[in-house]
Amino acid sequence: MVSLLEIRDSVSFSCTLNSESPSNAVSVPENPISQSPSLPESPYPAGPLPLPSASVENPPWNIWDVLGLAVINLVAIVGCVLGTAYFVHVRFPAAPWIEGLRRPEVIVGGQLLAYFLVVVVMYRMVSVQSDGRVLEAIRWNWPNSWTSYLVAGVALALCLVPFQYFLPMPKHAPIDDFFRTARDAYVLSLFGVLFAPLFEELFFRGFLYPALARRLGMIPSILITAMAFASIHATQLKYSWGPVLVIFLVGVTLTTVRAVKKSVAATVLMHMAYNGTIFIAAYVATGGFRHMEKFNQ
Repeated sequence: MVSLLEIRDSVSFSCTLNSESPSNAVSVPENPISQSPSLPESPYPAGPLPLPSASVENPPWNIWDVLGLAVINLVAIVGCVLGTAYFVHVRFPAAPWIEGLRRPEVIVGGQLLAYFLVVVVMYRMVSVQSDGRVLEAIRWNWPNSWTSYLVAGVALALCLVPFQYFLPMPKHAPIDDFFRTARDAYVLSLFGVLFAPLFEELFFRGFLYPALARRLGMIPSILITAMAFASIHATQLKYSWGPVLVIFLVGVTLTTVRAVKKSVAATVLMHMAYNGTIFIAAYVATGGFRHMEKFNQ
């Protein structure tokens, strides 16, 4: 934070002596020192120094902190998924331990636990670096017209629908394995609407983008953040460039909103609405998750 200095201007004063003799009205000459010598002009501007513009990205963390969070996240996910699978095996020993790693509820449960642990690390890191002003540091900034961002998320999902007819889409992607049963679909839908958007927006738009923008500027940082956002979904989409491009466009849109509105909360709302629209469409297309075979058609 820039220190503000208040400089008091030097005040010039004048002193004039006029006196008259009571009898002969003899004029007294003016005081030859009619004005005090002026002090040298201060090299500092008068008044408080200007604060940095609100549009400037200057987070208390740097890109190395973000990379450290990425490593912690990876280790946490692997460890929590393995731990969750072992816990399920101990409670239900009939199934082999390795089989638990293929169950969607085990993977989602382990990832949710990992997200919680990483968010705690994020909070502690920013709390130390910003003297406890965590929400201000990550620019959470809850928007006044928050419903408009929900509408924007739905509109984004609808606008990208035509891309599936013009871009090559895989007939079967690894993400489809999470929709084998109605229970799996409900578990993934809840996770994808309520929890994944919050964590992903905190990491990509709350931490990664401002760290990049401070060094590279807005446009390059938006593109790099969107590419990183798309890359984490590439394995779920069989590395097919069609759906990965769609995710990249989603990342560009969300990061642009974050850059312009300076609000991570706004992008969280948009992301939730975007994912919610997709899951609602899947719910309708499968007759309330009763005809899951349609995912492979």
